[in-house]
Amino acid sequence: MGRIAGPLDDVAGDAGHIGHPPRMGFFTDTSVCIGCKACEVACKEWNAIPEDGLTFTGMSYDNTQGLGADTWRHVAFIEQRKPLGLQDPGVEHGSYDAYDGVDVLGMASEAAARGGDGDRGELRWLMASDVCKHCTHAACLDVCPTGSLFRTEYGTVVVQEDICNGCGYCVPACPYGVIDQREDDGRVWKCTMCYDRISDGREPACAKACPTDSIQYGPLDELRERAAARVEQLHDAGVDDARLYGDDPGDGVGGDGAFFLLLDEPEAYGLPPDPVVTTRDLPSMWRHAGVAALTLLGGMAAAYAAGRRR
Repeated sequence: MGRIAGPLDDVAGDAGHIGHPPRMGFFTDTSVCIGCKACEVACKEWNAIPEDGLTFTGMSYDNTQGLGADTWRHVAFIEQRKPLGLQDPGVEHGSYDAYDGVDVLGMASEAAARGGDGDRGELRWLMASDVCKHCTHAACLDVCPTGSLFRTEYGTVVVQEDICNGCGYCVPACPYGVIDQREDDGRVWKCTMCYDRISDGREPACAKACPTDSIQYGPLDELRERAAARVEQLHDAGVDDARLYGDDPGDGVGGDGAFFLLLDEPEAYGLPPDPVVTTRDLPSMWRHAGVAALTLLGGMAAAYAAGRRR
């Protein structure tokens, strides 16, 4: 096991790969996502993932709800009462206010704040394609007892389902709640970043199918540069809320192999604001456990010696 916390320049090398290619990753620019779900469909088709999410939830136009064993790409639909930068939506609804007096995603209604004057305000959709983050420090790798989870030469994290024993240790270990077990056999499944495709020099299926280049695949360092330039472009256009999520190697998971450009706080997208690798404190925990065990053994030995003297 290599380092389990802090910045790590060579993820694949730390996992034992010598002469490996550059680390590959995803950059998902949510500002150009149109919610078509082509990525979800392409992911399912290429990886032969069972169908799910055909039940209408009544909560949103999003019928898959979240990532899971049978949903490795998930496009979220988030409705907000807020304009997007300086854009003019070009739609006029008069005095009609669909959200009058309604609390959407935990945000107080602007209509109520204005005293219920009926002024509609602007509405916007935030759409974002979520996926496994392929963390620099992946707790799922640390806790897997069979080696089913492994780090590839591209720096990605993959599950070998044929040697997964269904213990489920990785499920609570993931700080993003990505990994999930299938009910029929208990084994875990998640995005592989199409390991079979990228090993053959091809794009992952989701990136290939995305019609707006919202999902971009390539060397992680190049994607980070491209993302920083995109954020600056959006700020110049008046989209002050644009920010990157998961791109910082100094964060609690050492940076993500799949990171995002968001148009609001991470919580609005169901993402943790400050993710931390859950196995970060394992070394100190084992040290404390060792000290406690030695203390207990010492006490038992002293009690036994005192009994022998009596």
